[in-house]
Amino acid sequence: MIDPVVRPASIADADELGRLEDAARLALRDQRGGARWLEEHPAHHPEWVPGADRRVFVADLDGCPVGYLVLDLGRVATVESVYVDPEAREVGFGDALLDAARRVAVESGATLLEGTALPGDRDTKNLYERAGITARSITVSIVLSDPSSSGPASR
Repeated sequence: MIDPVVRPASIADADELGRLEDAARLALRDQRGGARWLEEHPAHHPEWVPGADRRVFVADLDGCPVGYLVLDLGRVATVESVYVDPEAREVGFGDALLDAARRVAVESGATLLEGTALPGDRDTKNLYERAGITARSITVSIVLSDPSSSGPASR
């Protein structure tokens, strides 16, 4: 049985975090809503250094990063991104990352913890729901320059 270890990221983790982020971004590319999310959220690599309002956590398996979580702090703490290598899933690393984020959010004085799951991303939605983080709104959109989107709305 693996006991998931989560720790604060260090500068020594930057290359491995970059590799994980590349994999996460590649996986998002073909998901519904992924292209827009990628446009709105630039890559962190190579700057993984946490700041006063940002924490970066690493899921660590025998000294090797297998996942990460980026948390932006404020009155509302926001999980900006979370990813666990598919080969390291199903053992609790995602849950441990969210536990660490929740603990730091509470310690920082945040009153709310939020995150985003793309439409159809059942794994991320399930991760959030296991942590008690549930949907409070759904954002919908349409690309207005797409000729196929010009039909009337139906009820």
